[in-house]
Amino acid sequence: MEFLSQMWSLLGLLTILQNVLPTQLLSLLHSLWQSLQDSLTPYSYFDVPEFLGSVAVEPNALYRHVQLYLQRSLLVASSPPPPRLTLSLPRSASISGGAPSSPSAPVPHVSLSPNHSVSDTFEGHRAVWTHHADTLQDSLEERRSFSLRLPKRHAATVLPAYLAHLAAAADHLERSSRARRLHTNAASPTRAWASVPFCHPATFETLALDPVLKARLLADLAAFAGGAEFYRRTGRPWKRGYLLHGPPGSGKSSLIAAMANHLRYDVFDLELTRVATNADLRALLIQTTNRSIIVIEDIDCSLHLTGERMHKRRRNNLHHHHHHDSSSSDDSDDDATESHGGKGNKVTLSGLLNFTDGLWSCCGEERVIVFTTNHVDGIDPALLRPGRMDVHVRLDACGPHAVRELADRYVGVGAAGHEMLDAAEDAIVRGGAEMTPAEVGEVLLRNRDEPEAAVTELAAELKARRRDTDDDDGLRQWELSDGSPTKKGRKGLGWEGKVRILGRLRSLTKSDSGRR
Repeated sequence: MEFLSQMWSLLGLLTILQNVLPTQLLSLLHSLWQSLQDSLTPYSYFDVPEFLGSVAVEPNALYRHVQLYLQRSLLVASSPPPPRLTLSLPRSASISGGAPSSPSAPVPHVSLSPNHSVSDTFEGHRAVWTHHADTLQDSLEERRSFSLRLPKRHAATVLPAYLAHLAAAADHLERSSRARRLHTNAASPTRAWASVPFCHPATFETLALDPVLKARLLADLAAFAGGAEFYRRTGRPWKRGYLLHGPPGSGKSSLIAAMANHLRYDVFDLELTRVATNADLRALLIQTTNRSIIVIEDIDCSLHLTGERMHKRRRNNLHHHHHHDSSSSDDSDDDATESHGGKGNKVTLSGLLNFTDGLWSCCGEERVIVFTTNHVDGIDPALLRPGRMDVHVRLDACGPHAVRELADRYVGVGAAGHEMLDAAEDAIVRGGAEMTPAEVGEVLLRNRDEPEAAVTELAAELKARRRDTDDDDGLRQWELSDGSPTKKGRKGLGWEGKVRILGRLRSLTKSDSGRR
């Protein structure tokens, strides 16, 4: 009781002094007391406010890094866990915004509750993070911040390395968890992008690519994404150009989606026919973000720019020999055609080249530019050189490996030695039969509930497309797995007879049976 009475007396004295002493003197005493505490404590403290300055306008990037780092690296995995965590799930949360490892449901946002702490260990030193949330006087707003406590003796040497480690971890976490967007440009003169969530399911695991090509693409993308120091040291813009060419249905768009999902980049689908001028093209370019894939599909059809100079030279030579006097007027017409890009569009070839490889293409970092075409011969050579289209990828008809991979993925029948798949492989390897991934996928999709029927119809379709046909109906007798020719006089119907019959039935009933 005596101790409590002394405490009450001390508090009363402090209250009296606070009312009697001037404000300046109280502030001085408080500063002296803080200095005494700082000199006696073995720790150094560092504050990380949410906003810079007294006005909450400019966000503090370090606060965002700390928030991400604590959310993913410490709050869930720390042992023992912090005494109190805050869980939240915004109403707009979608499956695409969840963690990549668990795409089936949105992942709640985890944060450290106000006035609670969590510890971390870095290079043998213990760091303690505390979350502060103070309500402003006469306001409902909160001023949030984090404070970091480090051992005073090692703070000067530990802090720079620790912050670099934290920033790298936060950068990786932000890439892997942020919701990505698919953008498309509106018609001029708005010069703006509209976007929707990017939810395409294609990945490199689901693509039926040649294993060697897949490995090369993954290695190239990994080298690009991790090449910040290389591009800085060599003075090259941090961008990469890809040309995807092949017949319709060969998987060009799916490969772009797989690249975006692998890199965790946004996608900007640029429709050139909606762009009126080179200035509009530049305006759209500077609005694209870092870590993005800029896609220009069907470049040979988007504008009448490709091959224009070659055609002009041919016409000029022809007119030079026959109508020398009229060649100058033809040249002016050709120049007008090239400058307008055909059909009144004023995006020029030089504007497109500057978009991909000029000064304006360097207005951001970590960008991938992808062109697609069905006819690579129709593209102007100026667009094809390295620096504009660095990597040329030919996507063609399915090979034996792709057919087996698609069959295994669609209907679960892809093991080596399956009779129908052996027949399909024979049609591709020996007969030169061709089907694109889209065509193979359609055959398997409409028979997805009947695996045997699916691979049998696929084999029949490939057999019908063999180039080395010698039968009256355009079909060639299959060879057995042991290499001996099949004889028509064999009793009963072998699997090759079933293939033939099924192929004929399919041709008669395709419109009815092809849709379930």
